[in-house]
Formats: sequence, structure tokens, C-alpha cells
Amino acid sequence: MEATSEQDGGGSGAGDYEALMAALMANRQLLEAKVGINNAMFAASDSATSQLGGSFVVGECQGQKTIDGEQMPLVLGPSWEGAGEEDGAGYEALVAAVKGNREWLEDKVVTNSAVLLRGFDVHDAAEFDAVVEALGWPDIRYVGPAPRTHVHGRVWTANEGPLEQSVYFHHEMVLIKEFPAKVILFCEVPPPEGGETPFVPSFRVTERALDEFPEMVEELDAKGLLYTFTAPSNNNTESMRGRGWEDAFGTSDKSEAETRAKALGMDVEWLQDGGVKTILGPRTLTRVFPGRKGRRMWFNTLVGMHGKELSSATAADGAEIPASFVQRCEEIIEEESVQFRWRKGDILVLDNLATLHGRRPSLPPRRVLVATCK
Repeated sequence: MEATSEQDGGGSGAGDYEALMAALMANRQLLEAKVGINNAMFAASDSATSQLGGSFVVGECQGQKTIDGEQMPLVLGPSWEGAGEEDGAGYEALVAAVKGNREWLEDKVVTNSAVLLRGFDVHDAAEFDAVVEALGWPDIRYVGPAPRTHVHGRVWTANEGPLEQSVYFHHEMVLIKEFPAKVILFCEVPPPEGGETPFVPSFRVTERALDEFPEMVEELDAKGLLYTFTAPSNNNTESMRGRGWEDAFGTSDKSEAETRAKALGMDVEWLQDGGVKTILGPRTLTRVFPGRKGRRMWFNTLVGMHGKELSSATAADGAEIPASFVQRCEEIIEEESVQFRWRKGDILVLDNLATLHGRRPSLPPRRVLVATCK
């Protein structure tokens, strides 16, 4: 009986084997196709890892948005062990990783408009300066109304105005002939509350303004905008726009200041109190920059300067711009904003041609440093 049972079992096994082989042969093409798909997926995964240079991993942050298919900001963290620990690996390895992936990083900044480097062991202005140098972008000196102090190398303080006040959304040096292509911010001391650096994808503001006010947008773009701004003689850190003209132009000589103002694309009128009124324009409402999908950027400071105590913004022919239009543009900008909570050591790289940025009010202490690059 046992022999018969083994023989029967063996016969059944042989039948199953033959049935399996027949099924495999009948579905050979399908199986080969699935193997090919799996191999392609592994190859794509290896390619993606190679494109990251083995140096970064993609992460997430609270407040991150997906806009036109891209993450803003793109969050990049360290791929190596020991980052952020007291072995110094984070800071030094970040500098090496940045040097080895410059083109890839620049492509990501342009594609995503904002890249947040988070989780690296960057402590202070000197280490931040080393990262800025590693990126390889030329320096450009800040010219503008915000009071700032040089800290180290290419690093300056961000706006030193009172923390309880906000800094309105703007493209850095938007009204100057030569403006930075990149703005790099470093959080040395995160605030206990508030103090975010929100940013806005500029093309979204143009798109929405065109949807609601097509004639007004095209008219202002064609005419251009004329701006005025009044600056004191010396710095006033009690104001968000308290930088004195002597500091801004790097001279106390009025004649030399006029020459430098002309080179920057502005005219000046001297005031009896020693201050100066600068006139800039005409400037277009929007601009299109190469490599950015033909998007029309909201490259102006209309909302930030229209009807303010120390500034004005009008059409270049002198016509007033309706306050209702300016107010609605302000609402659109806020609705399109992206923000995250700063962490110590964060480095935010902004495409200044594609993003407006600002500052929320905060409790002290807060120390965010900045470098501007061509």
C-alpha cells in the first residue's frame, strides 16, 4: 500500500509539473514583459540615486506645497550617517556634497524655485559662508532700504528692523538694474514663535491677476511703473526701511552718491532734512526669464510701495493705480504664499527671479543671515 501510495503521489507530482511548465510557456511573453518592467524600475531607482550624487535624500516639511507639479520647497537632507551629530560630518560633508553637485542643485533651485537644506550640521556664519562659497555663484552686493550688518565673508544679517513688524513680499533688489538671481538664507537662531520667511511662486500671482484684471495688468505692463522712495541720511533700525542713503550708496558725498545712484538706474532729489528721495522707473509689471518655462513673473513691488508713508508706486504716465486692484493683488499674494517653521541650521535657497519672499512678525530671539548671488 505504501508503494502504491508513493507511486500515486509521484504521478500526481509529475502531472502538476507538466501543467506548470505548460502554463509558463503559454504566458512566456507576459512574464518576460513583467521582468523587463521590474528591471527598468530598478534601473530608474539607481539612476535617481546617481542623480542625487549619493549625497542627498528628499524629505518633507510642514507647509510644503505642490505647485505646477513641483514641490515648494524641495527639501533635501543628508544621505550619510552622522549628519547633525557632534562629529562635524554634517557641515564638512555638506560643503563637499554641494561642490560635487553644483549643476544638479542649481537645476533643482530653478525647477522648484526653492530648495530647503535641512538636517546638516551648520552652526554659524562662517560655516554658512563656506556653503555659499561651495555653491560657486558670484557675490552681488545688497542695495536697498533694509538695515543690515556685515557678519562674515559674503554673509550679512537679514532685515534688522523690529521683529514685531513684518517684511512685505518682494523680489530682492527688484528695482535695481542688477539684481541677484539667488537669495540664500540661513537660520542661526530660530524664533520661539512666528518669524517664518514665507515665499510666493511669482508666476501664480501674474496668472491670477490676469484672470481677474486682464486689461489692467496688460495696461500697466505696457506703460510701466514709476516708484519713489525716501531714505534718511543715517540708518534707523527702528524702521523696516530705515537704511540711510550714506550706507546704501557707500559714501557720504552727495555728488558721488548721485553718480552711484545713476549707475543703479535711479534719479535722486535731495531733501532739506538731509535725506534723499529716489525715483526709479519706468519698470514693467511682469518679466519673463530664460529657463523658467516662459512664465510671466510678478516682478514688481507695486503692493509693497503703493500709497505708503515713505514710498509711492504709480503708472509711468503719472496715472493713479486703483487701490482696489492693489488690495486684491495683495490678497492673491498672501493666498499663494508658502511657509514653514525655521529650524536651527536650515538653509533656504530661493530663485529670486521666480519667488517673492518676506518675513512674518516674531518673538525674539531670531537670527537669520543672508547671502545674495548673481
